Amino acid sequence: MPPKKELIVVGDRILISTEEHQDQTESGLFLPPGVKEKEKVRAGYVVKVGPGYPVPDPSASDYEPWASRPESEIKYIPLQVRVGDYAIFLGNHAVEIEFEGKKYVVVPQSAILVVVRDNLTELGLDIEDEA
Repeated sequence: MPPKKELIVVGDRILISTEEHQDQTESGLFLPPGVKEKEKVRAGYVVKVGPGYPVPDPSASDYEPWASRPESEIKYIPLQVRVGDYAIFLGNHAVEIEFEGKKYVVVPQSAILVVVRDNLTELGLDIEDEA
Protein backbone atom coordinates (compact mmCIF):
# COMPACT_ATOMS: atom_id res chain seq x y z
CA MET A 1 0.00 0.00 0.00
CA PRO A 2 1.59 3.31 -1.06
CA PRO A 3 2.00 6.00 1.59
CA LYS A 4 -0.75 8.61 1.77
CA LYS A 5 0.16 11.90 0.11
CA GLU A 6 -0.46 15.26 1.74
CA LEU A 7 -0.61 18.75 0.31
CA ILE A 8 1.47 21.23 2.27
CA VAL A 9 0.63 24.86 1.61
CA VAL A 10 3.58 27.22 1.90
CA GLY A 11 3.94 30.86 2.86
CA ASP A 12 0.92 33.12 2.47
CA ARG A 13 -0.87 30.74 0.11
CA ILE A 14 -4.35 29.34 0.66
CA LEU A 15 -5.83 26.15 -0.80
CA ILE A 16 -9.49 26.59 -1.79
CA SER A 17 -12.07 24.11 -2.99
CA THR A 18 -14.03 26.17 -5.49
CA GLU A 19 -17.65 25.97 -6.39
CA GLU A 20 -18.48 24.40 -9.72
CA HIS A 21 -19.06 26.89 -12.51
CA GLN A 22 -22.31 26.96 -14.38
CA ASP A 23 -22.00 25.77 -17.97
CA GLN A 24 -25.35 27.29 -18.81
CA THR A 25 -26.93 30.68 -18.09
CA GLU A 26 -30.38 31.05 -16.55
CA SER A 27 -31.80 31.77 -19.99
CA GLY A 28 -30.38 28.49 -21.37
CA LEU A 29 -27.28 29.71 -23.23
CA PHE A 30 -24.24 27.42 -22.97
CA LEU A 31 -21.04 29.18 -21.94
CA PRO A 32 -17.72 28.41 -23.65
CA PRO A 33 -14.81 27.30 -21.40
CA GLY A 34 -13.01 30.64 -21.87
CA VAL A 35 -15.80 32.52 -20.06
CA LYS A 36 -15.23 30.54 -16.87
CA GLU A 37 -11.51 31.30 -16.86
CA LYS A 38 -12.11 35.05 -17.25
CA GLU A 39 -14.34 35.42 -14.19
CA LYS A 40 -12.99 38.24 -12.09
CA VAL A 41 -14.37 37.11 -8.73
CA ARG A 42 -14.65 33.52 -7.58
CA ALA A 43 -15.53 31.82 -4.30
CA GLY A 44 -15.00 28.60 -2.40
CA TYR A 45 -14.22 26.98 0.93
CA VAL A 46 -10.75 27.16 2.47
CA VAL A 47 -9.25 23.67 2.77
CA LYS A 48 -5.70 24.46 3.95
CA VAL A 49 -3.76 27.56 4.93
CA GLY A 50 -0.02 28.19 4.75
CA PRO A 51 1.96 29.15 7.86
CA GLY A 52 1.99 32.86 6.98
CA TYR A 53 4.63 35.47 6.34
CA PRO A 54 8.13 34.55 7.61
CA VAL A 55 9.61 36.95 10.13
CA PRO A 56 13.35 37.66 9.84
CA ASP A 57 15.32 36.24 12.74
CA PRO A 58 17.48 38.98 14.32
CA SER A 59 20.00 36.36 15.46
CA ALA A 60 20.36 35.04 11.89
CA SER A 61 23.60 36.98 11.51
CA ASP A 62 25.16 34.51 13.96
CA TYR A 63 24.64 31.64 11.49
CA GLU A 64 26.51 30.82 8.36
CA PRO A 65 24.20 31.23 5.33
CA TRP A 66 24.92 27.69 4.05
CA ALA A 67 24.36 26.00 7.41
CA SER A 68 21.02 24.26 7.85
CA ARG A 69 18.84 25.27 10.76
CA PRO A 70 15.90 23.42 12.26
CA GLU A 71 12.56 24.54 10.82
CA SER A 72 11.21 25.07 14.32
CA GLU A 73 13.32 28.24 14.59
CA ILE A 74 11.42 29.96 11.79
CA LYS A 75 8.68 32.29 13.04
CA TYR A 76 5.64 33.38 11.01
CA ILE A 77 3.00 36.09 11.09
CA PRO A 78 -0.19 34.02 10.77
CA LEU A 79 -2.80 34.60 8.08
CA GLN A 80 -6.29 35.95 8.76
CA VAL A 81 -8.02 33.23 6.75
CA ARG A 82 -8.81 29.95 8.50
CA VAL A 83 -9.75 26.47 7.37
CA GLY A 84 -13.51 26.29 6.83
CA ASP A 85 -13.93 29.95 5.86
CA TYR A 86 -15.89 30.75 2.72
CA ALA A 87 -13.54 32.97 0.72
CA ILE A 88 -14.37 35.36 -2.12
CA PHE A 89 -11.21 36.00 -4.13
CA LEU A 90 -9.86 37.47 -7.37
CA GLY A 91 -9.93 34.75 -10.00
CA ASN A 92 -7.01 36.08 -12.04
CA HIS A 93 -4.66 35.45 -9.06
CA ALA A 94 -5.74 31.82 -8.69
CA VAL A 95 -3.68 28.86 -9.85
CA GLU A 96 -5.76 25.76 -10.52
CA ILE A 97 -4.41 22.38 -9.46
CA GLU A 98 -5.75 18.83 -9.31
CA PHE A 99 -4.79 16.53 -6.43
CA GLU A 100 -6.04 12.97 -6.13
CA GLY A 101 -8.92 13.61 -8.53
CA LYS A 102 -10.16 16.81 -6.85
CA LYS A 103 -9.79 20.31 -8.28
CA TYR A 104 -8.53 23.17 -6.11
CA VAL A 105 -7.15 26.65 -6.54
CA VAL A 106 -4.20 28.19 -4.72
CA VAL A 107 -4.31 31.93 -4.06
CA PRO A 108 -2.17 34.33 -2.04
CA GLN A 109 -3.88 35.96 0.92
CA SER A 110 -3.66 39.31 -0.89
CA ALA A 111 -6.09 37.99 -3.56
CA ILE A 112 -8.82 37.30 -1.02
CA LEU A 113 -11.41 40.07 -0.87
CA VAL A 114 -13.58 38.87 2.03
CA VAL A 115 -14.26 35.74 4.04
CA VAL A 116 -17.50 34.52 5.54
CA ARG A 117 -17.04 32.82 8.88
CA ASP A 118 -19.79 31.02 10.79
CA ASN A 119 -18.78 32.17 14.26
CA LEU A 120 -18.58 35.98 14.24
CA THR A 121 -18.64 36.24 18.03
CA GLU A 122 -15.09 34.89 17.95
CA LEU A 123 -14.02 38.12 16.26
CA GLY A 124 -15.72 40.29 18.84
CA LEU A 125 -18.46 41.39 16.44
CA ASP A 126 -22.04 41.66 17.55
CA ILE A 127 -24.27 41.41 14.49
CA GLU A 128 -27.32 42.81 16.32
CA ASP A 129 -25.44 46.07 17.12
CA GLU A 130 -24.55 46.61 13.45
CA ALA A 131 -28.08 46.13 12.12
